[in-house]
Amino acid sequence: MILSDSTLKRMLASGELIVEPLAEHQLQPASIDLRLGKHFLKLDENDVDLIRMDRPLRYTELTQDEIVIPAHSFLLASTQEYIRLPDDVTAFVEGRSSIGRIGLFVQNAGWVDPGFEGELTLELYNANRLPIKLVAGRRICQLVFARMDARAAAPYRGKYQGQRKPVGSRIFLDTEPEITPQTSPEPVT
Repeated sequence: MILSDSTLKRMLASGELIVEPLAEHQLQPASIDLRLGKHFLKLDENDVDLIRMDRPLRYTELTQDEIVIPAHSFLLASTQEYIRLPDDVTAFVEGRSSIGRIGLFVQNAGWVDPGFEGELTLELYNANRLPIKLVAGRRICQLVFARMDARAAAPYRGKYQGQRKPVGSRIFLDTEPEITPQTSPEPVT
């Protein structure tokens, strides 16, 4: 069940749900708008010629109030808000319609697990042919909350728990028992 503004207000007031800092205008009828932080990560493209999932990647960290995303470029950013979800609530990250209409795709793998705590790392992609200037503090996405039928038996306590600022991919920490190391395949041309 999607949670309403009145339920969200009650949960925020009791401390069951944490979204901080939060201004009144961020609370929407069935969601909470989140604002763009001032911390960004850009993949260090001079450091690697191929992205591999079994090794850490090197990122360039930027801290600034404004940033321009060139056309067809990708950037990681963080929200200003620190959130903590109870173990029986999940949230969907959705881009704001007004942001999507200028060609900016906002994602966080689309999902926040019950029990997650931290700032959200957003994946930003400029699908436009023109650069897009972003300003920290502007509402950039929204969280839609849903109550689960029961508390999660194993709430999120993973590799991104407690994150502050954007965090690059930690997929290299995953264990995939069905995959055995092989020689690197040649890129498809």
